[in-house]
Amino acid sequence: MVPAADPGYRASDMDRRLTTAALVLGLAAAASPLSIAPADAALVGSSASLSAPVVPAAAPGLTFPPGLQAGLQARLDRLRLKSAIPGISAAILFPDGTVWRGSSGFSNLATKTPVTPETAFAVASVSKTFTAALILALCDEGKLRLGTSVASLLPGLRLDPKITVRQLLDHTSGLRDFFLDARIDKALQGARGRTWTAARSLKYVGKPPYAKPGRSFHYSNTNYLLLGLLAERVDGRPLADQLRTRFFGPLDLAHTYEQIGEQPAGPVAHGYRFAQAGLAAKPIDLSDGTPRMPFTSVVTAAGAAGSVASTPEDLVHWAKALYGGNVLAPMTRVGMLVDVAATGARKATLPYGLGVQSVDIAGRAALGHTGRLLGFRSIVRWLPSEGVAIAVLTNQSRTDPTPIADSLLRLALTPAAAPPPVPVPSAEPVASPVPAY
Repeated sequence: MVPAADPGYRASDMDRRLTTAALVLGLAAAASPLSIAPADAALVGSSASLSAPVVPAAAPGLTFPPGLQAGLQARLDRLRLKSAIPGISAAILFPDGTVWRGSSGFSNLATKTPVTPETAFAVASVSKTFTAALILALCDEGKLRLGTSVASLLPGLRLDPKITVRQLLDHTSGLRDFFLDARIDKALQGARGRTWTAARSLKYVGKPPYAKPGRSFHYSNTNYLLLGLLAERVDGRPLADQLRTRFFGPLDLAHTYEQIGEQPAGPVAHGYRFAQAGLAAKPIDLSDGTPRMPFTSVVTAAGAAGSVASTPEDLVHWAKALYGGNVLAPMTRVGMLVDVAATGARKATLPYGLGVQSVDIAGRAALGHTGRLLGFRSIVRWLPSEGVAIAVLTNQSRTDPTPIADSLLRLALTPAAAPPPVPVPSAEPVASPVPAY
């Protein structure tokens, strides 16, 4: 579930991207937004006071032109075949509201069931965008404060009292990632149908911590597992119920659901792994015979760090609503991005704010998240200046879908120009001792 490193990032670009994002969000820029980064108080604003969503004006030429549908589908098919990806689904949301949907390959290789735009995939760490939004919404409502000690709200877990809610959100808590414990892969795959509790997952959190709270950035699924517990403690309802009533239902995300507490509304994809290197390697089906993707033990162990399933079309609408709409109060959205500067000062391995990656794609500033779970990889990006969103979901975990998203975007954003060469995504080595969670 650890996100793959996103290409194209330069540390000198950080202030440019933050300033641009803040302006596009339609927020006042009289004072530098960076000035609010260190604050550990609840963010300003109330969701109830918001009016219409803040959406960028459509850039010239970014409507969906005739002929682009076929070009994008042909490129998606070609990229899937070159990378030997079992199944892939993608969507691009244009500023005029038009959505291109493309799918290729199979959701189930044994039955030759094709992927359709309605096929749900495990989105892995893209789930963190929903969890972060939930926590920030609770802050908007005054039910939480970013500077609150997590130990004070979850006293039974014996956490360092200096760890704050903010530090869980931006991965500066110092807590080790339970998915990186050398023993957990055997335990998870040895009984795929077993339901894990958060307490069982937390037993795999290594010691000592990466660092003292607030000292450095270390991406850790433990942080978001705890945020899920925190949301349930503060609100009093299961995570699935909160996500459904706050986001999935109101935004009409018809094929998005939390896998632990909900059932799919349509077809789902099987996840596949490869035991050998090379594109000719035989895919291994990871399904445990239930709709949970990739299988029950991993999904339930991940909790709020990676338990959401969705489709690309739902995710592009989610990206627009989260980063360019009124899901959160305006200053909360700015604070979500401004925190990239705080993690950058703590030697972050990628530009990361409060549940958001701030990176470039197709030569443009973008916001979003990547996801990697055994048998699934995903990417979601929102381009603020263009008012465009893209999501690419795959049912395999060896090949990074970022180059695929990049290639599709370049074609979509410059439809009149000669299409650039199609990059071939590289298959990652499969002999790594670190499991792909």
